[in-house]
This record gives sequence, structure tokens and C-alpha cells, in this order.
Amino acid sequence: MQRMISFIILIAILFLVDLYVFQALKTVIQGLSGNTQQYIKVGYWVLFVAAIVVFGIFANTPRNPSNLLKTYLTSIFFILYASKLLVILFLFVDDIIRVGKLALNSFSPEVAYDPSRSKFLSQVGFLVAAVPFTAFIYGMVKGAYDYRVKRITLKFPNLPQAFDGYKMLQISDLHTGSFQSTEPLQEAVRLINKQEADLVFFTGDLVNNVETELHSHLNTLKEIKAKTGVFSVLGNHDYGDYVNWGSKEAKRENLRRLIDSHGKMGWQILMNEHRKIEKDGEHIAILGVENWGNRANFPKYGDLSRAYAGTENSPFKVLLSHDPSHWDGEINQQYADIDLTLSGHTHGMQFGVNIPGLKWSPVQYMYKQWAGLYQKGKQYLYVNTGLGFIGYPGRVGFLPEITVFELKKA
Repeated sequence: MQRMISFIILIAILFLVDLYVFQALKTVIQGLSGNTQQYIKVGYWVLFVAAIVVFGIFANTPRNPSNLLKTYLTSIFFILYASKLLVILFLFVDDIIRVGKLALNSFSPEVAYDPSRSKFLSQVGFLVAAVPFTAFIYGMVKGAYDYRVKRITLKFPNLPQAFDGYKMLQISDLHTGSFQSTEPLQEAVRLINKQEADLVFFTGDLVNNVETELHSHLNTLKEIKAKTGVFSVLGNHDYGDYVNWGSKEAKRENLRRLIDSHGKMGWQILMNEHRKIEKDGEHIAILGVENWGNRANFPKYGDLSRAYAGTENSPFKVLLSHDPSHWDGEINQQYADIDLTLSGHTHGMQFGVNIPGLKWSPVQYMYKQWAGLYQKGKQYLYVNTGLGFIGYPGRVGFLPEITVFELKKA
């Protein structure tokens, strides 16, 4: 009963939003023929009814991470209404002006101010709303699979000479359960292999929630090649923490199968441990920890002290840690000789402005380090914005990323 009442209240709010926006629509279409205006008005309300019906159906169906149709239609629904809220901002300004005109008319009858709705402000409202609406739709159609290779050169005075020019590649946040088919990841793997990296790193969130999401992509990801090896760690979504499991054993079994899948793909998963990579008599250490978040709602599964033990004398260290908040939370506080930390997790929120001279996303208000390269003293952190997507099935501004690092002796 409570659920039904909440749904009715929501529908009422959405109706009021549409009714308000409808006032702007009527103003904008003035001047068109009577039949055209009628078709547009009827179409507007038919779209409203259709949106409510679809929303009602999906709101009352069980949550299923694999229901991609639900994901896409729900995203369109929210994009549509978020855009309408921008129209309302201009209508609100217009109404303030109209009230002011009515007040002036009541005080000075000699001068008549026209209190009718401004066609200009209504047009501007629709034009402004069309920008994010178009961007979000484009992000779903094109941006989600517009893979970009980013190249970064990093110089370190303590890098062993044998590793001068060494090439490491990072991918993160695949979220395989969000893909409709295998073709996009096949293209991503082709780009990865084209880089001919010495090492490939995957920094967590292989699935959205459950291990079975990986099954159709396992053979594709198995084709990722590196001259020395592929190393991986777990992300917060890999533990199944966002699923209501029938038992603790079922949850543990899901994680066990997922960990086994890393091995089936030829990936060496690092569970709070390290590996030493040797070349020409010299070595570097690759450390990997389970998910460790410095925010209250993320468990701290990672144990960096375990991963670090045995690397004290390694001249150069790279750490794989999914959540970038680990950097300020522990890494640069207690482990000053970890030269480079590679993280993911944020996705750049899959939305923002990312142009030369301007990098902005709402996620920056939640994470201090959220996209790209950061430095404190001699230590570096790189936050990869991810190769996949979750929730909103698209990307705007922060496109899917393959990062290639070239290490140089300073």
C-alpha cells in the first residue's frame, strides 16, 4: 500500500512537471498551423502516458542486472525529465517577470505591460534543455563504445635501468554485465593488444554484481596479451555486496568462481600480495590489494601491509588498488616508497566536461582524485575512468579509456 501511495505521488509530481513545461511548448509552437499545433500537443501527452506506463512496469519488476532494456528505457526516462527541469528554470524566471509586470500594471494603469508568457524565454529553455538531452542520448549510442587510448610518460630517478622504456597498460571497471553483446569488448581487446605492452593491469570491477555476467565475455578477455603478464585486482562490485544472496555461502561461492575466472583468462589476480618482475638482472615489484575504500560505505577488504611485505628492498614499486581514496587514506601516509598507484572506480561519473583546460564532473565533489594523473612529492596516482559502464549506459565527456604508461629513467 505504501509503495502504491509513493508511486501515485511520484506520478502526480511528474504530471505537474509536464503540465508546466506544456505551457512553454504552447508558447513556442504559436504561429504554426492549427492542425500542426494539435498534433504536437497530443503527441506530447501521449509521450507522457507512455513514459509513465513504462516506468510503472519496470518499477514493479524484480531488480535484474541483466535487464538491459530496463536499463536503457529507465535512463531515457530520467534524461527526459532532467532536461524538462531545465526548461522549468526558464519558465520560473519568466513567471517572476510576469508577476512583476502585473504588479506594475496595478500601480500604473497609464502604462500597460504585457504579462503574457515570453516566447523567447520558452525557446531558450528548450534549446538549453536540448544540449544535455542530446549529449546523454549520444553518450548512449556512441560514447559508451568510443574507446580512447591515452599515452603517458612517467620519469623516475629510482627506476632500474633495465626498465627504461618499459610499457605498462591499464584498464579498469569493465562491468561486463552492462554489455549487450561481445563485439564492443572484442574491439577493446584489439586496441589493447595493438599497444604491445610489457605488462597489462586490470584494476577492478570485472562485473556489476554476479560472476555469471562474465561468461559470455570470458573468451574475449582471454585474448588480452602482454609480453610479461596480465595482473588484476578486485573492485567493490566484484564481491557481490549489492545482491541479496540466499546465504553467505552462496555469496562466497560467487566470489570464488569470479576469482577462478581471472585464472581461466590468464590473469594473475593479486589478493593482497605482490610479484617481482625481473629483467636483465634487475627487478620491479607489482603489488595488488583487494578493494580498500576510505569512504564509510565501502568495506576495507585490502591489506596493503601483506602485499608490501617482501618488497622493502625493491627499488621501484607499482600498486594496483581499485579505489583512489586509498591513496590519501593509507598509501601516501604510510608507504612513501610506492612510486605509482593505479586505480579506477570513479568512471569520471561517465559524465562531465573534459576538454583542454577544463575537467569537471560531479564525482569531483565526492572524490579528491577522480580522473587522470596526480602527484604528491615523488609519488604518482593515476585514476583510469574505466572501459565499461554501469547505471547510465553511456558516457559523455569521460570516454572509455585504455591507458598506456611508458616508464623512463630520469
